[in-house]
Parts: sequence; C-alpha cells; structure tokens
Amino acid sequence: MSQKDPRIDAYIARAADFAKPVLNHLRRLVHAACPEVVETMKWSFPHFDYRGMLCSMAAFKQHCTFGFWKGTLIFGDRKKQNEAMGQFGRITSLSDLPTDKVLIGYIKKAVQLNEAGIKLPARPKSKETKELLLPSDFKAALKKNKRAMTSFENFSYSQKKEYVEWIVEAKRDETRKHRLTTALEWMAQGKPRNWKYMKR
Repeated sequence: MSQKDPRIDAYIARAADFAKPVLNHLRRLVHAACPEVVETMKWSFPHFDYRGMLCSMAAFKQHCTFGFWKGTLIFGDRKKQNEAMGQFGRITSLSDLPTDKVLIGYIKKAVQLNEAGIKLPARPKSKETKELLLPSDFKAALKKNKRAMTSFENFSYSQKKEYVEWIVEAKRDETRKHRLTTALEWMAQGKPRNWKYMKR
C-alpha cells in the first residue's frame, strides 16, 4: 500500500501554476509503477522511497526536475540536459516528459534495482593532488603559530578549504582579521572549522 505525505501536497500547492500539473502527473506515475512507494521530503523537495531512495522531483521558478537516485544505472552516463538536476533536463510542461509508458518503464527499472539490492558504484577517487592556494596573510599567520600549522597540515583537503574560504569570504578587513585570529586559535587546539557541529 502506497503512503502519501501531506508535506508533498503542501509542496505542490505552493508550486508555480505551470509546475502543479507536472508534479501531480509525476507523482501519479510513480505510485502507478510502484504501489508500495513511500513519499517523504528530503533536502526540502519530494522524494519517493522503495527499499531505499528511488526518485525525486522538484519545482523551481521556471522549471521542474525529475530524477532517479540510481540514474547512471538506468541511463548510463548521459549528460543532464541544460544542466538541470535529474535526467530529463528542464521540465516546463507535460510535453517535456517522455510518454507515460516510457516513464513507468524507467520507474520499474529503478524499483528492480532496489529490490535486487544493487548499489551505485563508488566514485573513483581523483589521482590528482589537489592544491589549495593560501592567501598570503593566512600563510604568514600559520608560519608564526607552529601548533596551528601542524593541525592545518594534518587536516583533510576539505577541512583546509573550509578555513580558507571562511577567511577569504570576509567582506571587511576587520572581519577578515577577526576570522584569521579565531581560525588560528581553533587550529592550535586541533579543531576543524565546523567543529561546533561535529558529533562528540
């Protein structure tokens, strides 16, 4: 028995007029193809789950999107049209969608993949060493603080990037200096930029 989520009713009700028939149609097709599907909201837009994530849809100001969690296993590595999310590009009306028969076929294929427990292949790790450009004031401050420098060198690339971006994004010199001072204090204690949000 399919389960509908009232949050998706509310999401569709708030969508632009052009988007409502598209979202309602996609929702109907997903339920028709997979009667046991469960609706939910993730990342602020509608998702459909069946033994794991199946597919999702979203509405924006001028277009909708629809895509499958395991899209590469259904479609291969074809590029997303017009750089939109999902596998069907920018959907502005029902005429932008494949036929119902084709869409239901894709949904059933996604269902089969989940039933078989097939997972997406792991993304290959880049062999290139990522180089992060440090601002001169950041580099100079690190050289003066050995403990902060040691922590920074031991951080992952993304943790280093978080600190650099935080400092560079400061709009005023005063803010930048304050952030740099705070960053050095935290790094001297071995703390990454977002340490407050990490589970203890």
